[in-house]
Amino acid sequence: MSMDAVPVPPRWRRGIRDLVWWGQDYVYALAAQVRAVGPGSPDDLATGTRRPLVLLPGIYETWRFLQPLADALHARGHPIHVVTGLGSNRRPIAESAREVADLLVERDLSDVVLVAHSKGGLIGKHLLAFDPEGARVRGMVAVATPFGGSRYSSLMPTPSLRAFRSGDATMRALAAAADVNTRIVSVYGAFDPHIPEGSELAGARNVRLDGGGHFRVLADPRVIAEVIRAAE
Repeated sequence: MSMDAVPVPPRWRRGIRDLVWWGQDYVYALAAQVRAVGPGSPDDLATGTRRPLVLLPGIYETWRFLQPLADALHARGHPIHVVTGLGSNRRPIAESAREVADLLVERDLSDVVLVAHSKGGLIGKHLLAFDPEGARVRGMVAVATPFGGSRYSSLMPTPSLRAFRSGDATMRALAAAADVNTRIVSVYGAFDPHIPEGSELAGARNVRLDGGGHFRVLADPRVIAEVIRAAE
């Protein structure tokens, strides 16, 4: 019997829907982490004649987590640059932003678009707001980024996860740097189990997807569409 055939209160319907999205989210994340240990070199993606893109994965993610997105954009002719120095992205935001800045200088990249997931969006905003090399960046498409922090962060067991508290000094500095928000496209789902506050960012172009999740939203066609819009 379908959910529509029984008298389920709207609040329960939303709860059931969110649980389904949550489960689908972790299935997607597990598959992506398994894929991340497979073969492949970022150098294979660095060719192309269109505007360059730089990948910024989320915490505990390598660049391979974003590979399906990177492959699709590379197929359109965009060179995809990977900041291998980020590793699995557990270092402080400011330190990671410096890694990105160094890559831009080392490869003499300009007019680039950052393609970020979760913590990657905070790294990208830090680059835009506080690093001179931010001038080399045209803009950023950030997916499921906790621009306003996450209330769950204070409950986390590691410093790298607790750094997303809204009261953290770096998070406060990023929130105050609102002048760069106009260069950001924030894409997020209708429900994010990791960011109950949501990812809406004042002054940015905000794109709310119909589906939910923190990881699975990366597979939404609208994400690629927004990168294309920003880059082409």
